[in-house]
Amino acid sequence: MESFIIEGGHRLSGTITPQGAKNEALEVICATLLTAEKVRISNIPDILDINNLIQLLRDIGVEVEQTDRNTYVFCARELNLEYLESTDFVKKCSSLRGSVMMIGPLLARYGKAVVAKPGGDKIGRRRLDTHFLGFKRLGATFRHNDDRNTFEINGPELKGCDMLLDEASVTGTANIIMAAVLAEGTTTIYNAACEPYIQQLCRMLNSMGACISGIASNLLTIKGVKELHGTDHRVLPDMIEVGSFIGMAAMVGDGIRIKNVSLDNLGIIPDTFRRLGVSIVVDEDDIVIPAQAHYQVDSFIDGSIMTLADAPWPGLTPDLLSVLLVVATQACGSVLIHQKMFESRLFFVDKLIDMGAQIILCDPHRAVVIGHDHKIRLRAGRMSSPDIRAGIALLIAALSANGTSRIDNIAQIDRGYEDIEERLNSLGAKIKRVEG
Repeated sequence: MESFIIEGGHRLSGTITPQGAKNEALEVICATLLTAEKVRISNIPDILDINNLIQLLRDIGVEVEQTDRNTYVFCARELNLEYLESTDFVKKCSSLRGSVMMIGPLLARYGKAVVAKPGGDKIGRRRLDTHFLGFKRLGATFRHNDDRNTFEINGPELKGCDMLLDEASVTGTANIIMAAVLAEGTTTIYNAACEPYIQQLCRMLNSMGACISGIASNLLTIKGVKELHGTDHRVLPDMIEVGSFIGMAAMVGDGIRIKNVSLDNLGIIPDTFRRLGVSIVVDEDDIVIPAQAHYQVDSFIDGSIMTLADAPWPGLTPDLLSVLLVVATQACGSVLIHQKMFESRLFFVDKLIDMGAQIILCDPHRAVVIGHDHKIRLRAGRMSSPDIRAGIALLIAALSANGTSRIDNIAQIDRGYEDIEERLNSLGAKIKRVEG
């Protein structure tokens, strides 16, 4: 197991470019299963979760050609349908959460799919009810295999329908869209997730011959077509990585430029950091975070304590609350962080408290942070990364800490961030990757 050794206290400066969006890449790579023609996707991040998904597609018979580090051509001309029902396939799917988005395309094109409980971050229960209810409305049936603890899904003749999702699930919406594009008739999805990644998936599918309208809204209309063809697609910059770099620059930066952020697709993220007092300068499609000795937390108009809470898009993505919490530890003022979606995502604050942060964990969903205003530096320590986003938050905390820290289980960070130590070291960080 690999670890990071971080020498804290070094100020960072320079320019950094975000990788392609992990969550979008997982969706659009799975969408290549919908056609027998070639699909070229560029700006794919070279990270563990994506690489595992690409290997899984190879295993089921997809022809995959890598033309450069971040560009792939996929051709799902012929799939090994017997392998899709094998124990080996189910085992691999169970260790990779993104594999759940293969169900919709497989169901649409081949009329059947097998799903195991997917793996991924240990951040609490992440149910699949929205996916299953959507497939059921389209006409699919389910059978639980007790021996393998899997669900076998069959839908040889999917038919369009009107549906109201029980929650605006991003992966659920993506899966239902991919199942519906080849269904007979028209499907309307109300309370659909409308994140930029969903918008990108819909635009890619339309370029393949799908007929999807209502893109960027929570009401999608999908007219089923007989087949899809190939296309070229470019993945957006990763908004979570952009937010992570904003937070890092606020805490330990001496002037950092974040290049080509796709500002129009960042939504409320820049203004949320501004609420913590972080200065953000927009320069065309770049964001510049100047050096700041202090950043003052806003209060609400009535003077009450600032609250930052996650919400479905265009609200604040839950993936950035861990970073925002760490940034708040060195702000001037106090803030309540309210993580609504996952019941275990704030448990990493114990590690920050051990480092000297003043945080009150109210319950599994809420934490009050009293900022140090850089008057008290965090202490270095040894910690372990419980999930991707907590991992990057702990890395930012370690960069600001007094002394040398160690973060174990960095495979969790590698799942979501490409060459993170190399890119941060180029800005002046001192991070070393070690074995054991």
